Amino acid sequence: MQIVDTALRKAQDEGRTIRVALIGAGFMSQGLARQIRFSMPAMEVGVVVARRPEQARAALAFADYDDVRLVETSAELDAAIAAGAVAVTDDHRLAMASAAIDAVLEVTGSIHYAAEVVIDAVTAGKHVIMMNAELDGTVGPILKTYADRFDVVLSTADGDQPGVLANLIRFVTSIGLQPLVAGNIKGLQDVNRTPETQRGFAEQWGQNVHMVTSFADGTKISFEQAIVANAFGLTVAKRGMTGSTWTDHIDQAMSLYDVDALVELGGVVDYVVGAQPGPGVYVFGLHDDPKQQHYLNLYKLGTGPLYSFYTPYHLCHFEAPLSVARAVLLGDSVMSPRNGPLVDVVAIAKTDLAVGTILDGLGGFHTYGEAERYEISRAELLLPIGVAEGCTVVRAVAKGVALSYDNVSVPEGRLGDRLRTEQNERWPAT
Repeated sequence: MQIVDTALRKAQDEGRTIRVALIGAGFMSQGLARQIRFSMPAMEVGVVVARRPEQARAALAFADYDDVRLVETSAELDAAIAAGAVAVTDDHRLAMASAAIDAVLEVTGSIHYAAEVVIDAVTAGKHVIMMNAELDGTVGPILKTYADRFDVVLSTADGDQPGVLANLIRFVTSIGLQPLVAGNIKGLQDVNRTPETQRGFAEQWGQNVHMVTSFADGTKISFEQAIVANAFGLTVAKRGMTGSTWTDHIDQAMSLYDVDALVELGGVVDYVVGAQPGPGVYVFGLHDDPKQQHYLNLYKLGTGPLYSFYTPYHLCHFEAPLSVARAVLLGDSVMSPRNGPLVDVVAIAKTDLAVGTILDGLGGFHTYGEAERYEISRAELLLPIGVAEGCTVVRAVAKGVALSYDNVSVPEGRLGDRLRTEQNERWPAT
């Protein structure tokens, strides 16, 4: 997005500064804070919100911030920013109340807390960039209606694979092709992975073990591809996507797909395991004009009618601040739900679940997520994995079986559940 660097330089020349609230202080936030500090003109971190302020201090220390101030009121937050310091608080509402904050980067990976943050942010007139496919894949469409109501941008992030894929889809569409497969290249997919199996990897890289497990067991890819589908009007070929193993170059993986079937479906989201170059994303686009096919063949893309495009990397925290600039300076969303959900992410039992089991969270021991067509999810009353945590099993579920609302009781009073109900009512299954 070369236009963004121009916009940032212009803002810098004009003396304008974009101030960001980072919500969350984990592995990703510390990288974001450092990237904004040293590599983003006309942008500053104004405040870091963390339920454990000491974690926010540690993240800012990693990013070499010197003046960090713990604040407890809106006035203290504004004073810290005015003094050129970075504020730290455990109350996200202070950030939303500050006129100095232009945009919010939501990086918690939570559902109910993150939903509260997003609602409070958009109603306060803040642009929101979510590095949170879990929230987006559960209640993103209804959150988009709130953002539209308050005339702010709600966006996924550059650098996260859904954002990289969105940029590629937009490019392919802009040169006249119809995207028929929007895919993700994975190195591993095993629904039996648990925090026990992934602990060593998580500790090696300083990451949250549950997040790492959600990568490995397929939950994360399901959320990521669901939000791509919901943004671009795509679907899944079957529950869980096709998910082929493919160890050759991604260009050759076009042979996995039947073009007529893809056209009939209107395009799908999918993934492959083991393809080169990885990790990355790919789009297989259709061009049915023989004269343009001649040119595409000349440009070494083959004879068609399906053509391969790919991006061989995703540089999460390096690219994500660009999304902030796109929202604040250009009013552009990298990607957001188009008009209601098309693909849902449903909970599948990772093990036999006995009556009385209280379901653990994403990347845990009890469930994993699979992408399913929204109309099937609703017709079968399937339980979205984004609301599964904390539910109590009231009817036993065998390993490998999708959970439904009939299998569980849902805790009362959670914002994510209320938003999900509102979303279901706004877009009933057809």
